Amino acid sequence: MTMGYLGVQSKGDDQRADALAALKTIVGSLDRYAGPIHHDITHHVDNQGYDNYIVVGYWSDPDTFGRWLSTPEVDGWWSSEDRLSEPVGYFREIVSPRVDQFETLYAFTDQLPGVGRLMDGISGEINEHGYWGSMRERFPLSQTSWMQPGAEDELRIVAGDPATGGRVVVAGHDNIALIRSGQDWREAGDTERSLYLDEIQPTLQAGMDFLRDNGADVGCYSNRLVRNIEMDGTPLDETYNIGHWRSLEKLERWAESHPTHLRIFTTFFKVVADLDKLRLYHEVSVSDGKNQIFEYINCHPMTGMMRDARPAVQQ
Repeated sequence: MTMGYLGVQSKGDDQRADALAALKTIVGSLDRYAGPIHHDITHHVDNQGYDNYIVVGYWSDPDTFGRWLSTPEVDGWWSSEDRLSEPVGYFREIVSPRVDQFETLYAFTDQLPGVGRLMDGISGEINEHGYWGSMRERFPLSQTSWMQPGAEDELRIVAGDPATGGRVVVAGHDNIALIRSGQDWREAGDTERSLYLDEIQPTLQAGMDFLRDNGADVGCYSNRLVRNIEMDGTPLDETYNIGHWRSLEKLERWAESHPTHLRIFTTFFKVVADLDKLRLYHEVSVSDGKNQIFEYINCHPMTGMMRDARPAVQQ
């Protein structure tokens, strides 16, 4: 499959109209030939104070995505010099994992979000859940591979300079892990809503902020806790985390041992018996370096994969 995170970056109320107009253009492009089967829209403010609107599209195969990406309307718009002079920035972070390179987990069986919209069916309840290491065991590829990057693998800037803006291209590497972990309280009643918003969400926010601000120390390249929105920017009662990690192993180590995640874990299990309508899920994938795209236009240098990318070697 292909998962495309297509972003618009702006700052403050003065640029909001421009950002929403750009967002509308991107969403409109998804309705063209070879567009995705499903997409959703999110917003968050990053730790540099910038608004980030992200359209997340899901294609059932990379060939279809490639046809969409290369259409004159899509490629011409992205490549146009007009993008460089606009008041907003843009980015696209795209991965195309094989079927054996991803796993999903849902606490519900209907109206699946994200990659679930692409699946023809779901399994029954599974045993590979509820213990450290279960995430890895749900990967088909884990039967034959540790899914580790090479010792010398690192993010590299291959075009542009984040410090000066303009167009920047970052090369990834094999086995970068991507997690989308979601929380949906749209159908929760008042008591359960209060339990989530007052007990679980603050702990979750603290953990995600740690990864956002200090992720380089634990192997997390980029972390965003985003909120789903309508096309006009109206927020919905649904959030999810977008985390890019150096490896699945780095994600596992943080999850099983770091105080920020253990607080999330223990808080959830303290109140889980009283949760009924809260919908929780995640999807995790690894991908080959050749099946990754990380490109930025006029974004601040701490955006996404630019933060940890090694500068290009000067000739």
